[in-house]
Amino acid sequence: MSKETYMGERIAKVLARAGIASRRGAERMIEAGRVKVNGDTITSPALNVTDADAIMVDDKPVGEPEPSRLWLYHKPTGLITTERDDKGRDTVFAALPPGMPRVMSVGRLDINSEGLLLLTNDGGIKRKLELPSTGWLRKYRVRVKGRPKDESVAPLRKGITIDGERFQPMDVTLDRQQGANAWLTIAIREGKNREIRRAMEAVGLSVNRLIRVSYGPFRLGDLKPGEVEEVRARVLRDQLGQDAKSDGSPGVKPDAKRKRPVRKRR
Repeated sequence: MSKETYMGERIAKVLARAGIASRRGAERMIEAGRVKVNGDTITSPALNVTDADAIMVDDKPVGEPEPSRLWLYHKPTGLITTERDDKGRDTVFAALPPGMPRVMSVGRLDINSEGLLLLTNDGGIKRKLELPSTGWLRKYRVRVKGRPKDESVAPLRKGITIDGERFQPMDVTLDRQQGANAWLTIAIREGKNREIRRAMEAVGLSVNRLIRVSYGPFRLGDLKPGEVEEVRARVLRDQLGQDAKSDGSPGVKPDAKRKRPVRKRR
């Protein structure tokens, strides 16, 4: 028996592997008093647990980790990417089709944005896909008001600083003019809060539609708003180096050539 097995694992890591939340999210749940171990409420994540411990979240037992799974979801506008909202707004998770297991989003899309949102039951996958160091390229189709010229978006290709926050260089292509609006394709690798909208505002452009069309090798394709497709286990292994079991440690290789995922419609 290894020392780690004997000593157990941190409670937040166990919850993440079970698909309850990301590790950080699990820590917040613990601090909020939503987690019990062997009948006792805990408020600190500084606790190791083993298979012999009974863990409950919101008074519901936490089962064995499920196999790692990943879904593609076409998020419509008007939904927020959070489980709960103090303002009572509709959420992505409440709008998912019946039969979906408990999932977490990989990053977010704001309420006015639409397109590809990755969902997973594995906190390890979520964490790895969100890390800036993995360099996953996110591509967007962006509609702006006005008639932008190439020189007006040139600063974005070099990287800009907005309110003291540095934005990395973006790939920006002017696609076509459509009446009073113009369509652009923009690719970024960081995904900071409202990054594209803020960057456009900084160069005098106003975004009136924003659609994420890909996240790394995963593509929106012809998925319709509100639809979900699961990425097959084989593709998950090919793209992430992820074993079928949930070990929370996918080997992400952001710059390697990847195959286009084969997807199964639910």
